[in-house]
Amino acid sequence: MDDDATLVEDLRRRIAASPFHAGFGISVEHAAAGDVLLGWEARPDHRNLQGLVHGGILATLVDIAMGLAIRTVVGPSRRHVTIDLGVHYLRPARPGRLEAAGTVLRVGSQVGFAEGSVTDATGRSLVRASGTYSVTQERTDGATG
Repeated sequence: MDDDATLVEDLRRRIAASPFHAGFGISVEHAAAGDVLLGWEARPDHRNLQGLVHGGILATLVDIAMGLAIRTVVGPSRRHVTIDLGVHYLRPARPGRLEAAGTVLRVGSQVGFAEGSVTDATGRSLVRASGTYSVTQERTDGATG
């Protein structure tokens, strides 16, 4: 994936401005129109009762990657929110370096579709996912929902 420096900077700025995203600790490794690669360090405190990285955290990570991939296509005047998320756990994840990729399949006037994955530092596939996103005009009145 060839980086688009403008997209990388925009995504990094958005992440830094969001307490949730900044606190989650993701980093934008690569970004181009329709494709995003994130890096993340799974810590021991991210483990579930079985000692593995909690599946909900992995779902969040891959949803962020797919959502940011949608962001690279919809532009600054539109927003996107997840309306469906399907996650398949292929292998357990252990604390350490993980990467999450998001790729846009299609973005229409109201709905976007993406696929994603999470891999460990050795390149082993841990998660495969698909996401559907509502795409609307950005609200400027400060209202939510």
